[in-house]
Amino acid sequence: VQLVESGGGLVQAGGSMRLSCAASGSTFSINVMGWYRQAPGKQREVVAAITIGGGNTNYADFAKGRFTISRGDVKNTMYLQMNSLKPEDTAVYYCKAWLLTYEEYWGQGTQVTVSS
Repeated sequence: VQLVESGGGLVQAGGSMRLSCAASGSTFSINVMGWYRQAPGKQREVVAAITIGGGNTNYADFAKGRFTISRGDVKNTMYLQMNSLKPEDTAVYYCKAWLLTYEEYWGQGTQVTVSS
């Protein structure tokens, strides 16, 4: 499975941004997809996750009410809508996929920078 993120960039505080993750390869075996982020000098942390079959979602506390994870109409796509962005949201955002076989795959990441 290959994962490619897009949609990152520079945005002012209070603004919005939508990230996309496109999966290719053995996408039929993807069970869960999610977003992580890693800020400079900090550990990578989970942002949100979604089950591909049922669409069940989970969010980190900092993401609740501001971020929305969703599946695309095509099974191998996923989005993260981020609203009310804050400078502390600045990080590299990574897409991750968990397969039914328990294998895990990461994307290469996309930089999100929120200016104050």
